[in-house]
Amino acid sequence: MKMKKLGLLFMMLCMVFAVNAQELKKGDKLPDFHLKSAVYGDVSSAELKGKVVLVSLFATWCGPCQLELAEIEKTLWPEYKDNKDFVLLVIGREHTDEQLRAYNERKKFTFPLYPDPKREVFSLFAEKSIPRAYLFNKEGEAVYTSIGYEKEEFGYLMNAIAEALK
Repeated sequence: MKMKKLGLLFMMLCMVFAVNAQELKKGDKLPDFHLKSAVYGDVSSAELKGKVVLVSLFATWCGPCQLELAEIEKTLWPEYKDNKDFVLLVIGREHTDEQLRAYNERKKFTFPLYPDPKREVFSLFAEKSIPRAYLFNKEGEAVYTSIGYEKEEFGYLMNAIAEALK
């Protein structure tokens, strides 16, 4: 009986560590990925070396994602869209180019939306929960991460971007 309990405990610990291993955190490196968009062109992580990169993961049906994307459009994008050291990657989890094009016809966002129809890129960052934001410094190290959207937290993100661009 004692061995069964120890075996069960060991399996549970392995599951916890396996789940946590999927969550990118501060200090982790930007994963290798390739995004393909018929609308905005292709982007790979290899092209982003030496840049400050914000990866924003969302879905069109997610309420908090809509709030975050509206704030990106209103505050972040006007501030940083012309900065050659900054790259914004807004990635639609489980969405195709066509779905994102139709979505953006309604929303009128001026920043690019990249599809991730099979969660191939999303899975490099996390297993679940959106919106998510990951900021990587010029060395490709995560310096800020967030799950969900709160106006106050978005202010912290803006400060982190300014700091990373110094």
